[in-house]
Amino acid sequence: MIVLAKRLFIPGPVDVSEDVAAKMAEPMVGHRSREYAELHGSCVKGLKKILMTDNNVFIGPMSASGWMEAAVRNCVSKKALHVVNGAFSSRWYKISKANGKPAEAVEVKWGSAGKPEDVGDKLGSGEYDALFVTHNETSTGAMTPLEGFGKICADNDVIFCVDAVSSASGVKIETDKLGIDVLVTGTQKCFAVAPGLAMTAVSERALKRSEAVDNRGLYFDYQDFLKKAEKDNTPSTPPIPQIRALDYQCQKIIKEGLEARFKRHADMAEHVQSWVRDNWELFCEDWCLSTTVTCARNTRGYDLAELGKRLGERGYQFSNGYGKLKGEAFRIAHMGDRQMPELKEYLEDIEDIVGI
Repeated sequence: MIVLAKRLFIPGPVDVSEDVAAKMAEPMVGHRSREYAELHGSCVKGLKKILMTDNNVFIGPMSASGWMEAAVRNCVSKKALHVVNGAFSSRWYKISKANGKPAEAVEVKWGSAGKPEDVGDKLGSGEYDALFVTHNETSTGAMTPLEGFGKICADNDVIFCVDAVSSASGVKIETDKLGIDVLVTGTQKCFAVAPGLAMTAVSERALKRSEAVDNRGLYFDYQDFLKKAEKDNTPSTPPIPQIRALDYQCQKIIKEGLEARFKRHADMAEHVQSWVRDNWELFCEDWCLSTTVTCARNTRGYDLAELGKRLGERGYQFSNGYGKLKGEAFRIAHMGDRQMPELKEYLEDIEDIVGI
């Protein structure tokens, strides 16, 4: 059976450029070889520049959910506090509970975002030792401004953990300046590399906390990753093809220019959000609109399953609303290597099908 490729306007995985994909087909090397160590070191160097950090950056053979679980296992000994404003922030809270960690959720309505003042009093109580915030809530198109959280956490000896899975490399995140202790991201969204690989930046403060936490597990133990990182390697077998592609993509991103890349994402976001205002309705509040994915309310009552089917016939993968928003909203991703002309063409096809 021949499977025809579709252009992916979903919030991950996104399209992978041909030259990036081609790096995955290069000859294999041994994962404990000098050649791999050089590749690993080069990739980490690029990631540090993109994530704007001097902290340790670990690369793992997993989806980003693995590093989310690692943050819980390594950083929580007393109690976790989660800001929950959508499906994926809720999932991180569930991960804490599933690992047997005492945890509490600060609930924020879907389509909005948390603020430092929402957690200040709780963190000041001394009851919690880790805060978990989802920077870009992919289910709703809400992006949480991160300024201010880091200071509150530092003042109260709380580890600040951030899910930047669908924002890192598409949006400026000054990891160290913001006081982020653990930043989690993955390859298949703004980095525009195939799925199966995830990255995390971990501060010395978080590593120190990890030393004192019991039952960190085996696969997700920061201390084990740290020992292997000192030798430019990983504890378990790394997905070398993806790492090779990620290293190459990091160099492309740096060559494009970080500010230029961030502006391209911002320009696409502004265009889509303006289009939604004209034709539908934004699901998210204006003050926290995402720069990488937009969620539109289905105010026209159009059959979104039918829209997805008809877009598929034109060579697109459409993103219906996530979870409880299915049929009530839809999402448009504008991230990775996507360019404005492609995005405009996609919106024009939606207009044509819907009859706008």
